Amino acid sequence: GGSIDFNACVRIAFNRMMKDFRNSILDLSHSADEMEKSSGKKFWTGTKRRPRPVDWNDPMPLLMEYLYSTANLYASVWRAEVVRDRSEFQAVVDELKLEQAIWEPSGDKVDLSEGDNEEESGDSGEDDEKLKGELYKFAADTSKLQPAQPQEFEKDDDLNFHIDFLTAATNMRSWNYDIKASPRHAVKVTAGRIIPALATTTAMVCGLVGIEFAKLVLGLQSQGSDKFLNSNINLAAGSGNFTTFAPDPPVPISTGLDAPQPLSFTSWDRIDLSYKLNELSVEQLVAYLEKSFGVTVNRIFLHGDTEDRALYNALDKKKLDWTISYDDEGKVTVSDGVYTQWPQIRMAVQMLGRLPPTSGQRAIFKTQVEKVKVSLEQTKESFMKNFQGNVSYAYLQVYRPSEEGEKQDYFDAVFKGRDYLTLGVDCHTEEKEDITLPCVKYTF
Repeated sequence: GGSIDFNACVRIAFNRMMKDFRNSILDLSHSADEMEKSSGKKFWTGTKRRPRPVDWNDPMPLLMEYLYSTANLYASVWRAEVVRDRSEFQAVVDELKLEQAIWEPSGDKVDLSEGDNEEESGDSGEDDEKLKGELYKFAADTSKLQPAQPQEFEKDDDLNFHIDFLTAATNMRSWNYDIKASPRHAVKVTAGRIIPALATTTAMVCGLVGIEFAKLVLGLQSQGSDKFLNSNINLAAGSGNFTTFAPDPPVPISTGLDAPQPLSFTSWDRIDLSYKLNELSVEQLVAYLEKSFGVTVNRIFLHGDTEDRALYNALDKKKLDWTISYDDEGKVTVSDGVYTQWPQIRMAVQMLGRLPPTSGQRAIFKTQVEKVKVSLEQTKESFMKNFQGNVSYAYLQVYRPSEEGEKQDYFDAVFKGRDYLTLGVDCHTEEKEDITLPCVKYTF
């Protein structure tokens, strides 16, 4: 938030330069060295070149070129006054007294694998969540944000810093790996070839997808799948061929149920439950599903969630029958299920059964049993609170991030703006045969 002047743009550009062309290079080299120490195998072999980081304490002209073009690009975005005069820009940099921070290993995992990695790293996902959280902090008060001006790429405008930035950034990375630098005109020609191809392809694909979405908005899905089309375009051939064809029918998924229950469904199907006026409890939802489909529900969870979390788990319900009790002689009776959850109690129970009532050691083992007993009662209480509470309440208790911060802010903003949940159901028949049901769209 707040005002962004040209000095701020220079600082942002400097931090970006340090991150991209120094810190990331040092992190990579450090991780490779550590791998060599642990595996005993050389990493920088064959075509792998050990990169070198830029050094602001011993600046080369290329660093100032990057800083000049990047800072002015940021200034154009944030509508600050650009500084074109080189001597004036040098004076701004000198006045800011920019300093290169002492590098320390970041601790972040660096991908040392070769080739393209099609799977997104966990760090990227965390960065996305962090950015979403920061954006949602300003959702209620955008007055703290400074208006930004998007920059449309134009290679033929020599005053917009676009080709200057591409040239400087390209040559900075080339310098990192001791690759021959590219002249400005070569970068301009290359960018001129790439951007139109990207723009054309992206525009056509987005337009075709938009047409299919418009059909959904118009409700054409009720008239059958033949209203929807797949498209095939080959821009590389230059023939202008454009082919459309009906999509393959959705793959049927067997439920495992017997008639008159539905025998199969597709990924387009769902179970719609709407309770806007009087929301269901988790207990009522379980009872409804079991009665409607003749099944026993094992778990109800957020559809698509792969973690071991659930709004309802039949295993947790069984804990309601677990007990820990004492007889008149002080011996402990414990349900078998307790040992699966708290195996450490077994020794204490055995010792209380062996030690005489007058033994002073009984207090130690009894304390251990009492702690487990308290934990069991708390588990029962927590389960019943969710089980008898509304479905949306149970969802909040289970899936809302516990730590305050970006992820929690993002979760709260989405939950506030959405009046439904998509739930998955894990269930079986009386014969213990697994049943597959469509996802449940629960509107509240």
